[in-house]
Amino acid sequence: MKVTTRVESPQDAPATRRVHMAAFPGPDEADLVDALRRDPAWLPDLSMVAVDESGLVVGHALLTRLRIGDGEGLALAPVAVAPEWQRKGVGELVVRAALSAAEDAGEKLVVVLGDPGYYGRFGFLPAQRHEITGPFEVPDAYFQSLALPGYDGAPRGLCRYPEPFEAV
Repeated sequence: MKVTTRVESPQDAPATRRVHMAAFPGPDEADLVDALRRDPAWLPDLSMVAVDESGLVVGHALLTRLRIGDGEGLALAPVAVAPEWQRKGVGELVVRAALSAAEDAGEKLVVVLGDPGYYGRFGFLPAQRHEITGPFEVPDAYFQSLALPGYDGAPRGLCRYPEPFEAV
């Protein structure tokens, strides 16, 4: 079956929640998405879904605003794919769509906490290379950043995630 991506619509929220609930062992990521929708960090044009030919939401990638030092960037999180669609390229498709939308919006920098083997395919590198640090202790390879074409060397510094991330 063919999968396409598009900006998530408000009507997609229940289906997006179902994808997160199915993809993760508990409700934390689904609850995080719901909380982010109510937060000033929410950027509706940077919430992307993957849909199958019938219009069923099968994947989701979300970029939200975060502070980096005295500037701003984006956080890529969470990313979810329905279990029956995992390992079929859906995650890569929806992440690329989100990153492309961020680039089109003139954004400069994206950070992610995740597997460097997976996120490296998108160009993410250890965030320390951009003089960015995370608010939590993880091995340097797992806290990563991606400079988008508009990146001019800033922002730099400590990342401060939106408040809903504190509950996860």
